[in-house]
Amino acid sequence: MAQMNLLQAINNALDIAMADNDRALCFGEDVGHFGGVFRATSGLQDKYGKERCFNTPLTEQGIIGFANGLAAQGSVPIAEIQFADYIFPAFDQIVNESAKFRYRSGNEFDVGNLTIRSPYGGGIAGGLYHSQSPEAYFTHTPGLKVVVPRNPYQAKGLLLASIRDDNPVIFFEPKRLYRASTGEVPEEDYQLPLGKADVVTTGDDITLLAWGAQMEIMEKAAEMASADGISCEVIDLRSILPWDVETIANSVTKTGRLVISHEAPVTSGFAGEIAATIQQECFLHLESPIERVCGLDTPYPLAQEKEYIPDHLKVYEAIKRSINY
Repeated sequence: MAQMNLLQAINNALDIAMADNDRALCFGEDVGHFGGVFRATSGLQDKYGKERCFNTPLTEQGIIGFANGLAAQGSVPIAEIQFADYIFPAFDQIVNESAKFRYRSGNEFDVGNLTIRSPYGGGIAGGLYHSQSPEAYFTHTPGLKVVVPRNPYQAKGLLLASIRDDNPVIFFEPKRLYRASTGEVPEEDYQLPLGKADVVTTGDDITLLAWGAQMEIMEKAAEMASADGISCEVIDLRSILPWDVETIANSVTKTGRLVISHEAPVTSGFAGEIAATIQQECFLHLESPIERVCGLDTPYPLAQEKEYIPDHLKVYEAIKRSINY
């Protein structure tokens, strides 16, 4: 075991993946010579050479188009989009090419070896162009997987699983936790299952569900609720697509209540999909309406970032509403 922050865990996973498979390669804007804007790929070019870790032109559509081509002929591309906010120029390549490559060729060809890494979310005073959480856009597209880790241990295991999965995976990294989140991480190679939620804390009175950076907020709210005698079951969804309906439904069947939180705006956020499915699965077990604690339906504001973020106090208020319903 070694003490790592989230960035170091990601770097370690990339190092292991590239050492394990000589067809694995990393690329993106500024990825090569100094390790990217957050230094996630530091040292990889020195270790594996410019042929396997290199800079691309500043064109997200080009990065993913290039990655699709590499994956289609058997390479293992790990493409970085410098900020999740800038993944939108590549949207066509991801949803119309990456996601459909296998289907349209009748399984003759695929880009299943493709992994797209991108830092997402607020909390770093990035304003409206460096703070967005676009995960829900991609969950509407069959053929993709969408994964979000919450801490260094999860990041390494989930990233290695994503790189080795035989489907294209979008791996969103919570950038405000890059250096803030530290923990014990095995130095050896390991994988965590995609599509499986993680029950972080068991409880009996209410289920709290989130992913990525929002997990820290959910755990803090659960501590506040615990002081009031409320027993919270805290679950990290981890994989947004596919998502673990069974684990969430089993939890809500037990507790009768559900609070979902994400940083993305509430309208058409993935919490809506979860709420619709869980009310269908658990209708007769629900003791109160499902609560959504999410970002506001506005562009991400720089000056009002603290007001915009769905923090532990907003989650705590939702818990109390649900319990007192």
